Amino acid sequence: MDTGELLARYEQMVLIRRTEKAAHELFLQGLVKGTTHLAAGHEAIAVGASGALRDDDYVFATYRGHHHALARGATPEECLAELMSRATGLCGAKGGSMHLTKASTGMLGSYAIVGAHLPMAVGAAWSARMRGSGQIAVAFFGDGATNIGAFHEALNLAAVWKLPVLFVCENNLYMEYTPIADVTAVDRPAADRAPAYGIPGEVVDGNDVVAVQEAVAALARRARAGDGPAVLEAATYRHFGHSRTDPATYRPAEEVERWLKHDPLDLARGRLTELGVPAETVTEADERARDVVHRAVEAAKSAPPPDPREALTDVWADGGAAWRT
Repeated sequence: MDTGELLARYEQMVLIRRTEKAAHELFLQGLVKGTTHLAAGHEAIAVGASGALRDDDYVFATYRGHHHALARGATPEECLAELMSRATGLCGAKGGSMHLTKASTGMLGSYAIVGAHLPMAVGAAWSARMRGSGQIAVAFFGDGATNIGAFHEALNLAAVWKLPVLFVCENNLYMEYTPIADVTAVDRPAADRAPAYGIPGEVVDGNDVVAVQEAVAALARRARAGDGPAVLEAATYRHFGHSRTDPATYRPAEEVERWLKHDPLDLARGRLTELGVPAETVTEADERARDVVHRAVEAAKSAPPPDPREALTDVWADGGAAWRT
């Protein structure tokens, strides 16, 4: 990765971090209804992985999916407007924080049911195989999903059919409030289980955007070549609690401090400095991201509410809601 590409990845991560900060502030102002699950600290996984994919590849994410939607082409304005239930939202105010979706860019959804999207990614990979499109599907999921039946079902079928699908675990050490290590028989909940299905299981520093991009690029090449699925476990850490209502007091203070010192933005900045990129160039990237998010907030605030007449549209593929058998 050259300096220009790394700077672009850094700016994209800053944009995501600032968008989530704005979401948090809008929630405190009463402008975001319901809950949200922030991905601050996970940015390098979304940005690095997306940088290794083709524009027409498929991505599936969890309810903690803001970073993936933004990495795959959704704008801060679209995302914040969706969180604020505006007509200009990414899903027209029908999805909210947990269902950010932009099919036109291959972002085939964020899913609130833990593990439910892994078999869907297998289906998308089967479709790509049948059409001979050369596309791959990537399912991002948390460490808790590795103890869900759908995880094992998806890996097994993908392995049997040697489908072009990658399973990327964002292991932030906690399945909601429970340490994953307390309830799992293996040290690496995703990677250590891959061999049971005869597929590769790798581990990467999920806070290092370069390492993530290189790892996903290698596994994507393998999948496109017809060598089947793989599991990539990305070690990371969320900066906030599980959701808005969680102060995360169950996490040891020294653990939090250690991980906050391993911030993906700081790591990328350090790499840029080592490569000789001037500090003012990095600052300019920060400022560009700040300005984009500021404009997005103002646009989302002023956007109209959704038209109630649109409530029953988009239920079926033809855009309508008429019942059929």
